[in-house]
Amino acid sequence: MNSKERLAAFCRLGNLLKIVIPPENRCISDNIIVPSHEEQKALDELQLAVSASIHHNPWFTPTGIYQAIEGLNVLLETVILSNWANFYNIPDKAQSKRVGVVMAGNIPAVGFHDFLCVLISGNIFVGKLSGADMFLIPAIAQLLVAIDGRFSPYIFFTTERLSGFDYVIATGSTNTSRYFNYYFGKYPNIIRSNRNSIAVLSGNETTEELQLLATDVFSYFGLGCRNVSLLFVPGGYNFEKMLEIFTHNPELINHSKYFNNYEYNKAILLINAISHYDNGTVLLKEDESISSSVSVLHYKFYNNVDEVNQWIDSNGERIQCVVSGSKKVCHSIPYGQSQTPIVSDYADGVDTMKFLLSL
Repeated sequence: MNSKERLAAFCRLGNLLKIVIPPENRCISDNIIVPSHEEQKALDELQLAVSASIHHNPWFTPTGIYQAIEGLNVLLETVILSNWANFYNIPDKAQSKRVGVVMAGNIPAVGFHDFLCVLISGNIFVGKLSGADMFLIPAIAQLLVAIDGRFSPYIFFTTERLSGFDYVIATGSTNTSRYFNYYFGKYPNIIRSNRNSIAVLSGNETTEELQLLATDVFSYFGLGCRNVSLLFVPGGYNFEKMLEIFTHNPELINHSKYFNNYEYNKAILLINAISHYDNGTVLLKEDESISSSVSVLHYKFYNNVDEVNQWIDSNGERIQCVVSGSKKVCHSIPYGQSQTPIVSDYADGVDTMKFLLSL
């Protein structure tokens, strides 16, 4: 396959994935394309993989999985994907290397961007599946093979120890990244560790902006690195309006694992007499730690935006993205966009395609 054929297959994949999303969950209103017989079989298998994922991992709800697939639609938008690929000098016939990819399982299909980059660059994908997300990426890979069977010898998955690779991309926690550095240090690699996201509020947010912020905070129960876990708010900020808007998310409190975390963290705060806000859905605690527990959202007061920008610069290695309605905040994206990165938004700011094309 040449680079244009690989790209065309992924563009079609993006269009076919729209079929998987029920109309009530679908944000994108483009016309749905007609799948071939083989593609339809693969789509049916993907629907089974969605069901299997829901039963296998309680954190993977239908809402979360369909939101993740909708995010893949954004990632594979034809014009943006083509412009992204054209930015690089992608060879038609690369001397394919086996790239081992250790995938995280914190949110559905989180390893897809690495999958895309490895195959578009003409290399061989050797994926180590997370026990938390064993079904979605392989089913999406089968759909890609149904689109163009020439991908088949370029895609391998394992749930065992990763082996038989030339280069490595590994994503995990801060603790596992130490293991990754030890085990994979002798190979050319990209190793990612824990990151979280922040939001910088002015105090003048509209109801719509706070509703969008709720998406940045609560999507996937806050388990993703692009979820906002720390708020910067101006001194004297009134949380009343935010807390009211943040109550309108029944999936959170009706989810047993989330609610158990909420009750546990609430008990800890009460026992230790730690001041906090509680709206019955989320606990807000003054704490400048960027990482927070499930059901807990940290906040920090600030005096001026320059102070916040300095903090962002000093803590850049721990931040995945910054959400704000103010253009004065460095490197920020608008409310509601943290969970829909485009294809050029690389995790940890490391250009995966540049790394793969330099091999």
